[in-house]
Amino acid sequence: MAIKVESQKRPEGSKPNALRRSGLIPANLYGHKGAESISLVVEAKTIERLLKQASVNKTEIELSIPELEWNGKTVLREVQSHPAKGFIYHVSFFASPQD
Repeated sequence: MAIKVESQKRPEGSKPNALRRSGLIPANLYGHKGAESISLVVEAKTIERLLKQASVNKTEIELSIPELEWNGKTVLREVQSHPAKGFIYHVSFFASPQD
């Protein structure tokens, strides 16, 4: 069963640290249309729950972006965390090719 995650398009000109302070984690979606990528934000609590259930490059995640009307299967490609404090500061999703 795929895990469902909802994200939002990242606002233009938003600073990553300001997003983190407001409870959002910056993210990217790659591979949905060739080389183009989308900058996203996901709620920190959603990412924490996701990391308890998902493995990097293994678990299928159903990602939805309501503003762009995009819905698809992805895998968690990369999770960046602070080396000393351990908090997550960026995640990357990779879209599976559509059949």
